[in-house]
Amino acid sequence: MAHFAEIDSNNRVLKVVVGCNDDVAKHGGDQSVEAEENFKKTVPLSSNGVRWVQTSYNNNFRGHYAAIGDIFDSNLNIFKNEQPFPSWTLDTNTGRYIPPVPLPDTLFKRYFIWDEELQNWKLDPQYDITVE
Repeated sequence: MAHFAEIDSNNRVLKVVVGCNDDVAKHGGDQSVEAEENFKKTVPLSSNGVRWVQTSYNNNFRGHYAAIGDIFDSNLNIFKNEQPFPSWTLDTNTGRYIPPVPLPDTLFKRYFIWDEELQNWKLDPQYDITVE
């Protein structure tokens, strides 16, 4: 199955839908403008959509599988997340932002939040846990 992300005028992903591999192969192949243009005939753009861009469910191309709210960076030819903090840097292979300090290696990872001022991870104050 082929997958396409509908992109708005700000390059934001509006939705992701499934298409036919055979249609992609018959119209230019993976990642081709021809396949994206042909897809509009099958699934018309919504009122906010400006184009379809193929995405890879298995993360084989264009960074990672597009999700609603992601941004398509046409210069890098990837889907990327919104940058969560100014200190985080973009991994141009995955389209994901990486913190300057790795998340602590603990079973309680979900209890940590990033503190931009400290430039480090800290325990989320809403959880009352002790980490050893």
